[in-house]
Amino acid sequence: MNRIRVGSRESTLALWQTNWVIERLSRSNPGLQFEVVHIKTEGDKMPDAPLAKIGGRGVFVKELESALLDGRIDIAVHSLKDMPSLTPESLAIAAVTEREDARDVLVSRGKMPLSDLPFGAKVGTSSVRRAAQMKYLRPDVQILELRGNLETRLRKAEGGDYDAVILAAAGIKRLGLEDRIAEHLPTEQFLPAVGQGALAVEIRADEGEIQSIVVPVTHRPTQLAVLAERSFLRVVGGGCSAPVAAYGRLEGNRLILDGMIASLDGQIMIKDRLEGEPARAISLGEEMAGRLLERGGRDILTNL
Repeated sequence: MNRIRVGSRESTLALWQTNWVIERLSRSNPGLQFEVVHIKTEGDKMPDAPLAKIGGRGVFVKELESALLDGRIDIAVHSLKDMPSLTPESLAIAAVTEREDARDVLVSRGKMPLSDLPFGAKVGTSSVRRAAQMKYLRPDVQILELRGNLETRLRKAEGGDYDAVILAAAGIKRLGLEDRIAEHLPTEQFLPAVGQGALAVEIRADEGEIQSIVVPVTHRPTQLAVLAERSFLRVVGGGCSAPVAAYGRLEGNRLILDGMIASLDGQIMIKDRLEGEPARAISLGEEMAGRLLERGGRDILTNL
């Protein structure tokens, strides 16, 4: 095998991420050629529909996974935050890349930070997680639906319909647009989505040769952190329709995990923090989910 077909969404950011992965794969596999195969996902075909209404997590993933399963591509590159917590049995996440900045950021007219936004400010986001945390911090703001690729959402932030929009720091930084950021929202106040900032390389589970090609791009500390986060999400469930969040990171020889379940209006927010051995990543996520569900999270999710 000397040519690897790499599936990617067509957006500027998705192609940047795919080419970034290919560059690293090429370093460890100098004899291989990599071909990018553009695939339009359901989420791309419906750029104005609310994510929660068209399927939530998975709307940017399913078509790429179908292409893997029917042999049109050999590997797929995803933003890990877009992936459901369960992967189809015949597929596997073979590598998780080093995480970019996991935080959310505020982009606003005049680069106003959150504290300076006017009373009743119009804030754009398509994420119920971001909306709930914003309403918790600023109950006065109006949340407006925001869809489209990164460039489109940045343009909307500077138009008249929004005072500010909330975006992932990772995408903005990858495209070299840090100058548009008004404020980085600290994780102590604003927990990111599960997997935010990391990329996943997915393959067919029975492809041992492909796995050996892909594994070198794995960043073990990130992999352990997102294992805990995805374990939490798997137990909690809810997809994009539920305001849930988790953020793991290694500090020394300890894995720290923050978790959150909130009501849609942001009036109820349940948070906790756990730490443990990195080898316990999966059980740490499960324990976090159990704690938050018992403290009222189950009632919140049942009533969504």
